[in-house]
Amino acid sequence: MHANYKIAVIGSGFAGLSAAAYLAKSGCQVDVFEKNTQIGGRARQFNDKGYLFDMGPSWYWMPEVFESFYNAFGYTTSDFYELERLSPAFDMIFEGFEKFSVSNKVDELTQAFEGIEHGGAEQFKKFMADAQVKYETSMHDFIYSPGLSPFEFMNVQAMKNAMKLSLFGSFKKHVASHFNHPKLRALMEFPVLFLGAQPKDTPSLYSMMNYAGLQLGTWYPQGGFFSVVKAMQQIGEELGVTYHTSAPVEEIHALHNKVRGISVQGQFHEFDAVVGAADYHHIESNLLDAAYRNYNEAYWQKKVFAPSSLIYYLGIDQKVEKLNHHTLFFDEDLDRHADEIYNTKKWPTAPLFYVCAPSKTDPSVAPAGKENLFLLMPLATGLEDSDSLREQYFDAMMERLEAYTNTNIRGHIEVKHAYCLKDFENDYNAYGGNAYGLANTLRQTAFMKPKMRNKKLKNLVYAGQLTVPGPGVPPAIISGKIAADQITLTLNTENYEITV
Repeated sequence: MHANYKIAVIGSGFAGLSAAAYLAKSGCQVDVFEKNTQIGGRARQFNDKGYLFDMGPSWYWMPEVFESFYNAFGYTTSDFYELERLSPAFDMIFEGFEKFSVSNKVDELTQAFEGIEHGGAEQFKKFMADAQVKYETSMHDFIYSPGLSPFEFMNVQAMKNAMKLSLFGSFKKHVASHFNHPKLRALMEFPVLFLGAQPKDTPSLYSMMNYAGLQLGTWYPQGGFFSVVKAMQQIGEELGVTYHTSAPVEEIHALHNKVRGISVQGQFHEFDAVVGAADYHHIESNLLDAAYRNYNEAYWQKKVFAPSSLIYYLGIDQKVEKLNHHTLFFDEDLDRHADEIYNTKKWPTAPLFYVCAPSKTDPSVAPAGKENLFLLMPLATGLEDSDSLREQYFDAMMERLEAYTNTNIRGHIEVKHAYCLKDFENDYNAYGGNAYGLANTLRQTAFMKPKMRNKKLKNLVYAGQLTVPGPGVPPAIISGKIAADQITLTLNTENYEITV
């Protein structure tokens, strides 16, 4: 590739960081533009009174995707941070505050299934064997595809493998065909609530996430998820990537069928290609002239978006003994909460929620003898967001958390920050305040997601959670690689220079 190609990457989330590193490795001059004061997108981090808070991702699944990224640049994960497999992987709290600890040992987990439901062990083995086939098939044949056309799936081997994925089956029905007990069904269904769809509307393909979480393990990077951001930034810097913070892109300039550059704070910067790794809808609707957009507003309004979230970051001046690293409160009705996210679209009647206590694993994230807590409640997009509503649901979550732990937590809060719909919109230009991108419904899977390539500007490519492969940190890292490959393909095409 011509070494002097200049590429702009808009957004420094995992997709943007990944794309920048791969493009720099290919010989391009890469500039990353980030609107916020710190890189990392949703994975930013902040410190308050000695409490170190990861702002977004907290579940480290699919460690081989991170390892593959580092390997591509001559590194391994351990060159950047210590990775610890959590034991237990997580706890689930059911009605009456009954706890089910999910072991990080598959044989123990198998026996736990049998203890809850007769025949559960055999059904768990069958479910996981099927999930493994889906996981390995997806990772090998499909997840690195750009999703530009159904013809990507039309070779004979891919067609054979696609049959293994059960794209047209319902995830909820798939789980129900193996398990009867509501606890086991809730355990298997919980990942898709955060993937962004009701279990009944999610393809059974996504049982691959059960394999990722239960078989491959739930991990934690010491220093927090921002350790991954710092590792990816370091790799980029070593390859010559320049990162610009507090640098919101205001316009993408195009002429005929080619991007010519971008405007940042009133200044025009010329580039040979652009990767749009910020919010896809924002880029199309606010940075591009209408003539160059892939989709109009009506298209986005018809899309099913993954949830937003109400998040609280808490510094507690004492230990909370009964908590492990990850705790999921499923002591209320999953179907009702999901319905209120996706159908009736309202603040939930009796929400499920999640508590992360990273200080249980990592002493660096809280002062000695104190606890770092992260509370998250999935929430419909596009709702009213007020301080009073936030506090109402904070108290509702805390009442259950305090009852479960038998601890007065609210009386020991010394740091408290809320984050919700308006913040996702303001900080990330997130459509409807979404936290996770598009819901993984059948009609929004693979080549049916918003296209990675701009159809009218051959040197503009999109990356991130609104395009392929989808929401989540590993998919975002993969999305960045696919975007970089698409830009490289364009730049290496004969007659790339376009006559105007």
